[in-house]
Amino acid sequence: MDELPDLAPFQRRLDELGAQMAEPSFYANPRRAADVTREHQKLSQLIADYHVHSQVEREIVDARAFSADVTADAELRTLANDELPELERRRVALRESVLLAMIPPDPTDSRNTVMEIRAGTGGDEASLFAAELFRMYSKYADARGWRIQPMSSSESERGGFKEVIFLISGSDVYKQLKFESGVHRVQRVPVTEANGRIHTSTVTVAVLPEAEEVDVQIDPQDLEITVTRASGPGGQGVNTTDSAVQICHKPTGLIVTCADERSQLKNKAKAMTVLRSRLLKKREEEEHAKYAATRRSQIGSGDRSERIRTYNFPQNRLTDHRIGLTLYSLPQVMEGNIEAIITALQKADYEEKLAALTGHDFTPVRTATEERD
Repeated sequence: MDELPDLAPFQRRLDELGAQMAEPSFYANPRRAADVTREHQKLSQLIADYHVHSQVEREIVDARAFSADVTADAELRTLANDELPELERRRVALRESVLLAMIPPDPTDSRNTVMEIRAGTGGDEASLFAAELFRMYSKYADARGWRIQPMSSSESERGGFKEVIFLISGSDVYKQLKFESGVHRVQRVPVTEANGRIHTSTVTVAVLPEAEEVDVQIDPQDLEITVTRASGPGGQGVNTTDSAVQICHKPTGLIVTCADERSQLKNKAKAMTVLRSRLLKKREEEEHAKYAATRRSQIGSGDRSERIRTYNFPQNRLTDHRIGLTLYSLPQVMEGNIEAIITALQKADYEEKLAALTGHDFTPVRTATEERD
């Protein structure tokens, strides 16, 4: 029988949490207390299931030995043999439950999310599809009760988007959308095509967990902030004040521009939100890259050179190339019905982590509030 990973690190972590919960000042920080309590409950269940799994394995060994014992009572041997399928079923279910509970949680899963959609190759057609992807994600967000806040945008002449950046707020936003990062390819006959030829265009999507100030420390000396007069549509006031803000983070070369608001302060605040999120994503990707050589693929890595998905309109077909998923329901997908895609990507990610778990030393992670403290 395949052995489960060592339980000792999880038991030590449970003991550590128990000691924290016994401190008189434990409830002084309600948010930290809630995080610790949830983790304590999860680890308690994990350890209980681990011990039940061990007991079931012993029962399987005993049942097999008894059913093979020719000296035993025939009726009891038959009874032991009949119990084996149910014991095996319980063992498999408990093993999967324990392994899933041992997978370190992504501390950013519960975060709000900054999404950046940019037209790639394909000119006007790419910008039009960028607008359609923005609409698709907006509809999905509305269906889940999330809130969308525009951050920055640059429209094309035909009504599409060269770039659109927006913040999505709600429950587990990043957990649901983090696998959308990458190159999205569209194949269809553009409205501008007179001869009916199918064109291929691309749009890049970046999904960034919203960073808080405690996550990314930015030295004001590392920022070069430029204020200019906004341009483009927006009414009488948009071109009369220096409200557009561009922030350059000199150590990384990252540049963020925001001009959606008439207020310079509001544009600066939005630009800083995007900058912090990009820096947090950059740091996470650098950490994940250390393990890239040992993984078969990196689902949702955000690598923009990777074509993750194709939307083929003439064939009514969507294909996610990372997991080989094909759906023939493109109109419904473009209306925001992307739950089946997200669920399939999450399942593939879990399966990959489960496969890796049995061959690597996984240590329980500390809570986000503990890291801040």
